[in-house]
Amino acid sequence: MNLHKVVSYQAADFIDVKNLRPIISGNLLYKDASEVFYEMAAGQYLYIFRYGVVSFFDYGPDEITSFFGVLQPYCRNFLTHDFNDELVVETDAPENKISHNKIELKDFNAEVLRMIMLNVSQSVTLDYYSDQTEKLLEETNSYTQLLARRGRLIIAGRELKKFIGKTLLLKNRIAENLYIFDSPPETWENEQLDKLHNELKKSFDLQDRFRDVSEGLQIVKDNLELFKDILQYRTSTLLEWVVIILIAIEVINFFLGKIF
Repeated sequence: MNLHKVVSYQAADFIDVKNLRPIISGNLLYKDASEVFYEMAAGQYLYIFRYGVVSFFDYGPDEITSFFGVLQPYCRNFLTHDFNDELVVETDAPENKISHNKIELKDFNAEVLRMIMLNVSQSVTLDYYSDQTEKLLEETNSYTQLLARRGRLIIAGRELKKFIGKTLLLKNRIAENLYIFDSPPETWENEQLDKLHNELKKSFDLQDRFRDVSEGLQIVKDNLELFKDILQYRTSTLLEWVVIILIAIEVINFFLGKIF
């Protein structure tokens, strides 16, 4: 029985994988436009995702800290390491078994490990997106409560547009970066890999957590649409009053001209 550990961090909003790749001295096992997977020295593995997640296999805390020092210049909005998740990996087990924070494997290879690290990383980024969604919901609720208490919306048109932009940007990032419902291509012709991937998704509760984030963003979007309609109505009413006042001034000027 051999125990190992996978730990994944949401290190940033974005990692420049393309320019980072030349400085990593490891055996590149997999690459595409959004992710790279390396076999490093001493049986360590490193998985880096464009959407800001880095996953480590058998790295010590000091080694992880050292790597983040190398990584930071290639990140957009480098984060403190509040968002992380880990999984203990037991190799040479009598049978395959997945529990809440541990996976036991009878057969272990780089493809199996990559699938494990992918799912741990998806779990981390879901935590991060969930946190961002909660913040948007709290901000939206503050305006909704003001609307309920005062009967009017206290938000400027430009501020509302920025708010809508943040929400749409988050929705697009989630749609682009999460593979919750679609299995990776590697699993299509490998039944065991596909089974492992599906079991890991269940273990990390990825689909339900993804739905919670999606539903939260939909609530934010619906509220913002309502706010936009209220602002448009307010602007339309203001323009109507401006037109009425201008017509009244013209009428008054007309009668004053007739009298004098």
